[in-house]
Amino acid sequence: MDTSHAHPDTFEPVLSLSELADRLHVTVQTLYDLRSRGRGPRGFRVGRELRFRSSEIEAWLTRMEADDAARHPDRP
Repeated sequence: MDTSHAHPDTFEPVLSLSELADRLHVTVQTLYDLRSRGRGPRGFRVGRELRFRSSEIEAWLTRMEADDAARHPDRP
């Protein structure tokens, strides 16, 4: 495969499961639990490790905010 035209900036940043947990100040288990209930971010595996695209994390957080606002419409 010819990779001579590949540039490191062409890839969207990704986070590992533990990196995402650290950034959100939650446990890895919390993210596993959310994913098992269909409420977690979409990810993909690289080998045995889960990875999450930055754009998917942003979209997921936006969905979580909208869901929370719908459940609690009287909160600011």
